[in-house]
Amino acid sequence: MRWGLIGASAIAENHMIPAMRHAHQEIAAVMSGTADRAAAFAAAQGIAKATSDLADLLGDPAIEAVYISSTNEKHFAQAMASIAAGKHVLCEKPLAMSLDEASEMVRAAEGAGLVFATNHHLRCSGSHRAIRGLIASGRIGRVLSLRLFHAVHLPESLRGWRLTDPGAGGGVIPDITVHDADVARFLLGEDPQTVVAQMCASGLGQGVEDSAMSVWTMPSGTMVQSHESFTHPFAGSGLEVHGTEGSIFARGVMTQRPVGEIELVTAAGREPVPFSAHYLYVQGIEEFAQAVAGKGHPAASGWDGVASLAVALAVREAARTGARQTVGYGEGA
Repeated sequence: MRWGLIGASAIAENHMIPAMRHAHQEIAAVMSGTADRAAAFAAAQGIAKATSDLADLLGDPAIEAVYISSTNEKHFAQAMASIAAGKHVLCEKPLAMSLDEASEMVRAAEGAGLVFATNHHLRCSGSHRAIRGLIASGRIGRVLSLRLFHAVHLPESLRGWRLTDPGAGGGVIPDITVHDADVARFLLGEDPQTVVAQMCASGLGQGVEDSAMSVWTMPSGTMVQSHESFTHPFAGSGLEVHGTEGSIFARGVMTQRPVGEIELVTAAGREPVPFSAHYLYVQGIEEFAQAVAGKGHPAASGWDGVASLAVALAVREAARTGARQTVGYGEGA
Protein backbone atom coordinates (compact mmCIF):
# COMPACT_ATOMS: atom_id res chain seq x y z
CA MET A 1 0.00 0.00 0.00
CA ARG A 2 0.88 3.63 -0.35
CA TRP A 3 0.65 5.51 2.96
CA GLY A 4 0.35 9.11 4.01
CA LEU A 5 1.72 10.09 7.41
CA ILE A 6 -0.33 12.64 9.34
CA GLY A 7 2.10 13.90 11.96
CA ALA A 8 5.89 14.13 11.77
CA SER A 9 6.27 12.44 15.14
CA ALA A 10 8.99 10.62 17.04
CA ILE A 11 7.03 7.37 16.96
CA ALA A 12 6.65 7.65 13.20
CA GLU A 13 10.37 8.29 12.81
CA ASN A 14 11.66 5.69 15.25
CA HIS A 15 9.17 2.88 14.85
CA MET A 16 6.44 3.15 12.23
CA ILE A 17 8.49 4.17 9.20
CA PRO A 18 11.02 1.33 9.69
CA ALA A 19 8.14 -1.09 10.32
CA MET A 20 6.25 -0.01 7.22
CA ARG A 21 9.31 -0.40 5.03
CA HIS A 22 10.14 -3.77 6.54
CA ALA A 23 6.57 -4.83 5.71
CA HIS A 24 7.05 -3.67 2.08
CA GLN A 25 4.76 -0.65 2.40
CA GLU A 26 5.41 2.60 0.53
CA ILE A 27 5.37 5.95 2.33
CA ALA A 28 4.25 8.50 -0.21
CA ALA A 29 3.83 11.68 1.81
CA VAL A 30 4.05 13.29 5.24
CA MET A 31 1.98 16.15 6.61
CA SER A 32 2.94 18.31 9.58
CA GLY A 33 1.67 21.53 11.11
CA THR A 34 4.32 23.66 9.40
CA ALA A 35 5.83 23.38 5.95
CA ASP A 36 9.37 23.60 7.34
CA ARG A 37 8.80 20.75 9.79
CA ALA A 38 7.22 18.59 7.10
CA ALA A 39 10.04 19.27 4.64
CA ALA A 40 12.79 18.56 7.16
CA PHE A 41 11.12 15.33 8.25
CA ALA A 42 10.57 14.18 4.67
CA ALA A 43 14.18 14.88 3.74
CA ALA A 44 15.51 13.01 6.78
CA GLN A 45 13.24 10.02 6.17
CA GLY A 46 13.49 9.83 2.39
CA ILE A 47 9.82 10.62 1.78
CA ALA A 48 9.04 12.18 -1.59
CA LYS A 49 6.27 14.58 -0.65
CA ALA A 50 5.94 16.98 2.30
CA THR A 51 3.01 19.25 3.04
CA SER A 52 1.37 21.24 5.81
CA ASP A 53 -2.04 20.94 4.15
CA LEU A 54 -4.10 17.89 5.12
CA ALA A 55 -6.34 18.27 2.07
CA ASP A 56 -3.26 18.18 -0.14
CA LEU A 57 -2.18 14.83 1.31
CA LEU A 58 -5.69 13.36 1.26
CA GLY A 59 -6.26 14.56 -2.30
CA ASP A 60 -3.67 12.12 -3.65
CA PRO A 61 -5.73 9.22 -5.06
CA ALA A 62 -2.74 6.88 -4.93
CA ILE A 63 -2.59 7.07 -1.11
CA GLU A 64 -4.69 4.21 0.27
CA ALA A 65 -4.09 4.52 4.00
CA VAL A 66 -3.02 7.08 6.57
CA TYR A 67 -1.20 6.76 9.86
CA ILE A 68 -2.19 9.47 12.36
CA SER A 69 0.34 10.34 15.07
CA SER A 70 -0.39 14.00 15.71
CA THR A 71 -1.21 15.32 19.18
CA ASN A 72 -4.37 13.81 20.63
CA GLU A 73 -6.73 16.73 20.15
CA LYS A 74 -6.16 16.64 16.38
CA HIS A 75 -7.03 12.97 15.85
CA PHE A 76 -10.78 13.37 15.45
CA ALA A 77 -10.80 16.00 12.70
CA GLN A 78 -7.91 14.36 10.85
CA ALA A 79 -9.47 10.90 11.01
CA MET A 80 -12.87 12.13 9.88
CA ALA A 81 -11.30 13.97 6.93
CA SER A 82 -9.30 10.87 6.01
CA ILE A 83 -12.39 8.67 6.10
CA ALA A 84 -14.31 11.19 3.97
CA ALA A 85 -11.45 10.98 1.46
CA GLY A 86 -11.76 7.18 1.33
CA LYS A 87 -8.55 6.33 3.20
CA HIS A 88 -8.04 3.44 5.59
CA VAL A 89 -6.90 4.72 8.99
CA LEU A 90 -4.37 3.54 11.55
CA CYS A 91 -4.58 5.98 14.47
CA GLU A 92 -2.45 6.41 17.55
CA LYS A 93 -4.01 6.08 20.96
CA PRO A 94 -5.95 7.60 22.54
CA LEU A 95 -8.21 7.87 19.54
CA ALA A 96 -9.79 11.15 20.60
CA MET A 97 -10.42 13.50 23.49
CA SER A 98 -13.90 12.12 24.16
CA LEU A 99 -15.71 8.82 23.85
CA ASP A 100 -18.32 10.34 21.54
CA GLU A 101 -15.66 11.52 19.09
CA ALA A 102 -13.83 8.19 19.15
CA SER A 103 -17.03 6.26 18.52
CA GLU A 104 -18.03 8.59 15.70
CA MET A 105 -14.69 8.00 13.97
CA VAL A 106 -15.09 4.24 14.08
CA ARG A 107 -18.72 4.29 12.95
CA ALA A 108 -17.82 6.59 10.05
CA ALA A 109 -15.14 4.17 8.85
CA GLU A 110 -17.53 1.24 9.13
CA GLY A 111 -20.15 3.14 7.14
CA ALA A 112 -17.59 3.85 4.42
CA GLY A 113 -16.36 0.25 4.29
CA LEU A 114 -12.86 1.24 5.43
CA VAL A 115 -10.46 -0.38 7.88
CA PHE A 116 -9.97 1.66 11.04
CA ALA A 117 -7.42 0.43 13.59
CA THR A 118 -5.82 1.63 16.82
CA ASN A 119 -2.05 1.44 17.16
CA HIS A 120 -2.07 -0.55 20.42
CA HIS A 121 1.34 -2.07 19.74
CA LEU A 122 1.72 -4.15 22.91
CA ARG A 123 -0.87 -6.71 21.81
CA CYS A 124 1.35 -7.34 18.78
CA SER A 125 4.31 -8.45 20.91
CA GLY A 126 5.37 -12.06 21.21
CA SER A 127 5.51 -11.78 25.00
CA HIS A 128 1.92 -10.61 25.41
CA ARG A 129 0.66 -13.20 22.95
CA ALA A 130 2.50 -15.92 24.85
CA ILE A 131 0.96 -14.77 28.13
CA ARG A 132 -2.49 -14.69 26.58
CA GLY A 133 -1.93 -18.24 25.33
CA LEU A 134 -0.98 -19.45 28.81
CA ILE A 135 -4.14 -17.93 30.28
CA ALA A 136 -6.41 -19.24 27.51
CA SER A 137 -4.99 -22.77 27.79
CA GLY A 138 -5.74 -22.90 31.51
CA ARG A 139 -2.14 -23.18 32.69
CA ILE A 140 -2.84 -20.96 35.71
CA GLY A 141 -6.45 -22.01 36.27
CA ARG A 142 -9.07 -19.39 36.98
CA VAL A 143 -7.55 -15.92 36.88
CA LEU A 144 -7.80 -14.13 40.22
CA SER A 145 -5.81 -10.97 39.61
CA LEU A 146 -3.71 -9.04 37.13
CA ARG A 147 -1.10 -6.51 38.18
CA LEU A 148 0.20 -4.07 35.57
CA PHE A 149 3.17 -1.86 36.40
CA HIS A 150 4.08 0.60 33.70
CA ALA A 151 5.91 3.33 35.61
CA VAL A 152 8.73 4.70 33.48
CA HIS A 153 10.91 7.80 33.15
CA LEU A 154 9.71 9.95 30.28
CA PRO A 155 12.64 10.64 27.90
CA GLU A 156 13.77 14.22 27.54
CA SER A 157 12.80 14.18 23.86
CA LEU A 158 9.15 13.59 24.77
CA ARG A 159 8.87 16.15 27.57
CA GLY A 160 6.66 18.60 25.76
CA TRP A 161 2.88 18.65 25.55
CA ARG A 162 2.58 15.33 27.41
CA LEU A 163 3.64 17.14 30.59
CA THR A 164 2.19 20.60 30.10
CA ASP A 165 -0.85 20.71 27.84
CA PRO A 166 -4.18 19.19 28.91
CA GLY A 167 -5.79 20.68 25.82
CA ALA A 168 -3.55 18.54 23.60
CA GLY A 169 -4.33 15.41 25.61
CA GLY A 170 -1.32 15.52 27.93
CA GLY A 171 -0.96 13.42 31.07
CA VAL A 172 0.08 9.90 31.92
CA ILE A 173 -3.49 8.56 31.89
CA PRO A 174 -4.21 9.21 28.20
CA ASP A 175 -0.62 8.29 27.34
CA ILE A 176 -0.07 5.05 29.28
CA THR A 177 -3.25 4.02 31.11
CA VAL A 178 -4.90 3.47 27.72
CA HIS A 179 -2.14 0.95 26.94
CA ASP A 180 -2.70 -0.91 30.19
CA ALA A 181 -6.46 -0.94 29.61
CA ASP A 182 -5.88 -2.57 26.23
CA VAL A 183 -3.41 -5.06 27.72
CA ALA A 184 -5.95 -6.13 30.35
CA ARG A 185 -8.70 -6.51 27.73
CA PHE A 186 -6.36 -8.42 25.39
CA LEU A 187 -5.06 -10.83 28.04
CA LEU A 188 -8.30 -11.46 29.91
CA GLY A 189 -10.86 -11.15 27.12
CA GLU A 190 -13.22 -8.96 29.14
CA ASP A 191 -13.87 -5.29 29.84
CA PRO A 192 -13.34 -3.47 33.14
CA GLN A 193 -16.65 -2.58 34.82
CA THR A 194 -15.75 -0.12 37.59
CA VAL A 195 -12.60 1.72 38.65
CA VAL A 196 -11.21 3.53 41.68
CA ALA A 197 -8.10 5.65 41.26
CA GLN A 198 -5.66 8.29 42.45
CA MET A 199 -3.40 10.57 40.43
CA CYS A 200 -0.81 13.23 41.17
CA ALA A 201 1.96 15.38 39.72
CA SER A 202 5.06 13.82 41.26
CA GLY A 203 7.84 15.83 39.68
CA LEU A 204 7.35 16.41 35.94
CA GLY A 205 3.67 17.15 35.33
CA GLN A 206 2.77 20.83 34.96
CA GLY A 207 -0.99 21.12 34.79
CA VAL A 208 -1.45 17.39 34.09
CA GLU A 209 -0.97 14.23 36.11
CA ASP A 210 2.32 12.36 35.73
CA SER A 211 1.50 9.37 37.96
CA ALA A 212 -1.64 7.30 38.50
CA MET A 213 -2.73 4.15 40.30
CA SER A 214 -6.08 2.42 39.89
CA VAL A 215 -7.97 -0.79 40.66
CA TRP A 216 -10.51 -2.20 38.23
CA THR A 217 -13.25 -4.78 38.68
CA MET A 218 -13.91 -7.28 35.88
CA PRO A 219 -17.13 -9.19 35.08
CA SER A 220 -15.47 -12.49 36.01
CA GLY A 221 -14.44 -11.21 39.44
CA THR A 222 -10.79 -10.82 38.46
CA MET A 223 -9.17 -7.80 40.12
CA VAL A 224 -6.80 -5.58 38.12
CA GLN A 225 -4.25 -3.21 39.65
CA SER A 226 -2.63 -0.67 37.32
CA HIS A 227 0.26 1.76 37.95
CA GLU A 228 1.50 4.31 35.42
CA SER A 229 4.05 7.09 35.76
CA PHE A 230 6.41 9.37 33.86
CA THR A 231 8.73 9.86 36.85
CA HIS A 232 10.18 6.45 37.81
CA PRO A 233 13.69 5.94 36.39
CA PHE A 234 14.43 2.57 38.01
CA ALA A 235 11.06 0.90 38.57
CA GLY A 236 11.08 -1.37 35.55
CA SER A 237 7.84 -2.45 33.95
CA GLY A 238 5.91 -5.64 33.53
CA LEU A 239 2.89 -7.59 34.63
CA GLU A 240 1.83 -10.45 36.86
CA VAL A 241 -1.15 -12.73 36.36
CA HIS A 242 -2.20 -14.86 39.33
CA GLY A 243 -4.61 -17.78 39.12
CA THR A 244 -5.88 -20.70 41.15
CA GLU A 245 -3.31 -23.08 39.62
CA GLY A 246 -0.33 -20.84 38.96
CA SER A 247 1.16 -17.42 38.35
CA ILE A 248 2.82 -15.67 35.42
CA PHE A 249 5.62 -13.17 36.10
CA ALA A 250 6.63 -11.01 33.12
CA ARG A 251 9.37 -8.39 33.42
CA GLY A 252 10.43 -5.78 30.91
CA VAL A 253 7.59 -6.58 28.49
CA MET A 254 5.76 -3.22 28.52
CA THR A 255 8.05 -1.83 25.87
CA GLN A 256 8.29 -1.02 22.20
CA ARG A 257 11.04 -3.61 21.77
CA PRO A 258 10.69 -7.44 21.72
CA VAL A 259 12.53 -7.91 25.01
CA GLY A 260 11.88 -9.07 28.57
CA GLU A 261 11.34 -12.41 30.23
CA ILE A 262 8.39 -14.52 31.33
CA GLU A 263 8.27 -17.15 34.07
CA LEU A 264 5.43 -19.56 34.82
CA VAL A 265 5.13 -20.78 38.42
CA THR A 266 2.91 -23.76 39.30
CA ALA A 267 2.92 -26.64 41.77
CA ALA A 268 5.35 -28.36 39.40
CA GLY A 269 7.92 -25.58 39.87
CA ARG A 270 9.25 -22.67 37.84
CA GLU A 271 9.75 -22.65 34.11
CA PRO A 272 10.83 -19.95 31.66
CA VAL A 273 8.33 -19.22 28.91
CA PRO A 274 9.75 -18.69 25.41
CA PHE A 275 8.17 -16.16 23.10
CA SER A 276 8.66 -14.81 19.60
CA ALA A 277 11.10 -11.91 19.29
CA HIS A 278 9.46 -10.45 16.19
CA TYR A 279 9.30 -6.65 15.90
CA LEU A 280 5.84 -5.78 17.20
CA TYR A 281 5.27 -2.74 14.97
CA VAL A 282 5.93 -4.84 11.87
CA GLN A 283 3.35 -7.33 13.15
CA GLY A 284 0.81 -4.55 13.51
CA ILE A 285 1.44 -3.16 10.03
CA GLU A 286 1.25 -6.61 8.45
CA GLU A 287 -2.06 -7.39 10.16
CA PHE A 288 -3.45 -4.00 9.10
CA ALA A 289 -2.44 -4.64 5.50
CA GLN A 290 -4.05 -8.08 5.60
CA ALA A 291 -7.27 -6.52 6.90
CA VAL A 292 -7.28 -4.01 4.03
CA ALA A 293 -6.83 -6.94 1.64
CA GLY A 294 -9.87 -8.62 3.20
CA LYS A 295 -7.82 -11.46 4.68
CA GLY A 296 -8.07 -10.78 8.39
CA HIS A 297 -8.49 -8.15 11.08
CA PRO A 298 -6.20 -5.46 12.48
CA ALA A 299 -4.44 -6.34 15.73
CA ALA A 300 -6.47 -3.69 17.57
CA SER A 301 -9.69 -2.49 16.00
CA GLY A 302 -11.21 0.94 16.29
CA TRP A 303 -13.61 -0.39 18.91
CA ASP A 304 -10.63 -1.67 20.90
CA GLY A 305 -9.39 1.91 20.89
CA VAL A 306 -12.77 3.19 22.01
CA ALA A 307 -12.79 0.70 24.90
CA SER A 308 -9.28 1.58 26.10
CA LEU A 309 -10.18 5.28 26.00
CA ALA A 310 -13.35 4.58 28.01
CA VAL A 311 -11.30 2.95 30.76
CA ALA A 312 -8.75 5.79 30.81
CA LEU A 313 -11.49 8.41 31.01
CA ALA A 314 -13.10 6.54 33.90
CA VAL A 315 -9.74 6.31 35.70
CA ARG A 316 -9.15 10.04 35.37
CA GLU A 317 -12.68 10.83 36.58
CA ALA A 318 -12.35 8.46 39.52
CA ALA A 319 -9.06 10.10 40.47
CA ARG A 320 -10.51 13.59 40.05
CA THR A 321 -13.60 12.96 42.13
CA GLY A 322 -12.38 10.33 44.58
CA ALA A 323 -15.47 8.26 43.74
CA ARG A 324 -15.80 4.84 42.11
CA GLN A 325 -16.73 5.15 38.43
CA THR A 326 -18.63 2.75 36.20
CA VAL A 327 -16.92 2.49 32.83
CA GLY A 328 -19.23 3.61 30.05
CA TYR A 329 -18.25 2.21 26.68
CA GLY A 330 -20.81 3.93 24.51
CA GLU A 331 -22.88 2.49 21.72
CA GLY A 332 -21.11 -0.09 19.56
CA ALA A 333 -18.03 -0.59 21.74
